[in-house]
Amino acid sequence: MVLLLLKEMASITEELSKYLTAPVQIFILVIVVFIVRKLMRSQDDTVPKDEEEEEELPPMLKRDFTLSEMGLYNGKDEKRILLGINGNVYDVTKGKRFYGPGGPYGLFAGRDASRCFATFSTDPSIVKDEYDDLSDLNSLQMESLSEWELQISEKYDHVGKLLKPDEVPKNYHMEESEDEVKSVTEKKVE
Repeated sequence: MVLLLLKEMASITEELSKYLTAPVQIFILVIVVFIVRKLMRSQDDTVPKDEEEEEELPPMLKRDFTLSEMGLYNGKDEKRILLGINGNVYDVTKGKRFYGPGGPYGLFAGRDASRCFATFSTDPSIVKDEYDDLSDLNSLQMESLSEWELQISEKYDHVGKLLKPDEVPKNYHMEESEDEVKSVTEKKVE
């Protein structure tokens, strides 16, 4: 639609250029550009508000996850989207356009995507639904995995650890309570 409008305006300007001098042409061109920009902005405003702004979820309490527990947070079963990488779990909900259903990396949602990051692949066949110890990866792939995790950790919240089979989850709430007691005690000493 915009292209047709631009073509029509171009043909009108071409016709006018036969009759008008250069300064007038520049003035008309500025007006045409202004009108086109106004039209484009009005089309942007027609995007439904629910797509633009979705409710922000409260921060997730830190905890450890089994693969099956993390699998629930795939953007379909739960609104929140978690991603496992290198033994850690990150809340990537704010990147749902990438990691959510239908996104280019939607395959990673609710799963351990370590192997995909290490091998630069989005092939669904390499994502395992069981614990992957990554022992067959070479040093270059492990380095790549670490670099990807660093990037993800800078952008998204770390919400816990991905548990190995038979590993016991850590109680982060007790640890946080102890830290709070220590900080209160330190303030009293000062």
